[in-house]
This record gives sequence, structure tokens and C-alpha cells, in this order.
Amino acid sequence: MADVHQALPLETDEHVVAVRKAVREHAIDMKLSLVDQTKLVTAASELARNTIKYGGGGMVLLERLRDGLRSGLRLVFADTGPGIPDIELALRDGYTSGNGLGLGLGGTKRLVDDFTIDSRPGDGTAVAIIKWKI
Repeated sequence: MADVHQALPLETDEHVVAVRKAVREHAIDMKLSLVDQTKLVTAASELARNTIKYGGGGMVLLERLRDGLRSGLRLVFADTGPGIPDIELALRDGYTSGNGLGLGLGGTKRLVDDFTIDSRPGDGTAVAIIKWKI
């Protein structure tokens, strides 16, 4: 069961700060450990920056989840940019289409419990991540 709590724009660095703050507040409210809070905020920050830098901006949806005894937070980052032509390559450590370290998508995937990406060249990209609290 999902409940949409927030939809936030991603166009500027100030929006990245707002996303980080919102994610941290939800993570604290869910009583995630400090380590899990940090992992989730780090992942959200990376994806927010990617949405702006590579996708030309977009938005993020924050959804609180309930699945039996566990609760979670799902973040869906979406843009209408050029898309990712080779997702498998983009997830490999060391790959970058910019001038970064190439740890963004693969590193983000390792920080969360669930990670899905849907991208089509010319149609944009959507990345969904979930962090669960059991």
C-alpha cells in the first residue's frame, strides 16, 4: 500500500537541498537508523543531481509504503531528458557520461533495498528506490 506524501520539483541546486531535507524528515519519522537515514539521503541526493544534470530537470515523488509489518519510503525520480541508451553500462562502476567518478547509479543501487530504472532514449528516465524499515 502506498500513500503519496510529496511531489517536489528538481530544477535547481536549491531543489536538491529541499529533497535531501524532505527525505531526511521522512526517514526520521519512520525511525530508520542513522546509517539507513544517511544511505537514503545520499542516494536521493545523487539521483536528484542526476535528474537535473543529465535529465534537464524533472521531479521526485516521495511515497510512504506499508507491507505487512514493514514500512518503507519509495522515491521516484523522473525526467523527460534524453534517456539512457545502455542502462547496464550506466550501472557499471567507473562508467560516466560526464566528468564524475562513475559511481552514481551503481553506488545508489547498493545504498537502497530496491532499485529499478526505466529509460528510453528520447523519452526520459524514471528511477525508483525503496528503503525498508522492518
